Amino acid sequence: MPHQGALISALPLLEAQASSEIESIVTTTDRMFEFQSAGDQADSATREALRIRGALLDGYRAIKVSPLNIRTAEQVCSRINGVEMQVRRIPGKSRAHEASGEVIYTPPAGEQVLRTKLANWENYLHEQRDVDPLIRMAIGHYQFEAIHPFAEGNGRTARILNNLFLVREDLLTLPILHLSRYIIQNKAEYYRLLLDVTRHQAWEPWILYVLAGVEDTARWTTAKISAIRHLSALTIAHVKQAAPKIYSRELVDLIFDLPYCRIQNLVERGLSGRQAASRHLKLLVGIGVLEARPVGREKLFIHPKLMRLLTQDDNNIGAYQ
Repeated sequence: MPHQGALISALPLLEAQASSEIESIVTTTDRMFEFQSAGDQADSATREALRIRGALLDGYRAIKVSPLNIRTAEQVCSRINGVEMQVRRIPGKSRAHEASGEVIYTPPAGEQVLRTKLANWENYLHEQRDVDPLIRMAIGHYQFEAIHPFAEGNGRTARILNNLFLVREDLLTLPILHLSRYIIQNKAEYYRLLLDVTRHQAWEPWILYVLAGVEDTARWTTAKISAIRHLSALTIAHVKQAAPKIYSRELVDLIFDLPYCRIQNLVERGLSGRQAASRHLKLLVGIGVLEARPVGREKLFIHPKLMRLLTQDDNNIGAYQ
């Protein structure tokens, strides 16, 4: 993969946006990319979604040196909410039917009860080595959602923990399983099957749902990687031919890592001073690689072909004109 930075930068952003949308916190992929390096200037929904991305990357760094456990979940949930979060001491929020208002699930209460159940969740993930890790992930995800250990942010925390668990199990090298995309496309089924486990111990349909989501998401991501490789080769060849004086691999890497790029990003990476950075980005606009968009007193330089790949299901790439 020539641009791992594009994946580690972009797919956690897409996952964060989709995971927020599941919880009815709505922002757009454009706003996520626009503010990924300037989050303090974003609206509240975008800032909240960006915290999910930060929590995912923080968790990824943490499990490189320690196992996935209750403390990991607390750290992830704290980053998501922007305040210190611990296992709740108060009753959890009941879940009600959207149409009738009927209470359909009430999570367990009592800190010691929750910690005992979380210890069971942790032990199951790590000690049931005779069970395939994807099945352990599906069962662990249900357990965590049913325990609902925090006052806020449980669903978003649980979906981050899925990625971290698969990294710990060596099924992913980067936390880039964009599973929330599948959940949004099948949201009613997601909640129905979770509830069916609680009410009827209907494990098999739930596990099959998660496995289908993993397969669909893995195929989608693999196709995206192939398309990004193709776009990378096109971009390098085009910049070398149309603007050879400014070509460098570092410059091309930057516009793949940051498809919404600012002049300051080039300066911070040591590629050039501000005036040269401005000239380079404007020349990339002139040869059709980037598009410029005024935002306040500065300009954003957007990589439209890459953004289309990241936000659309198809992988069609046209030639640079």
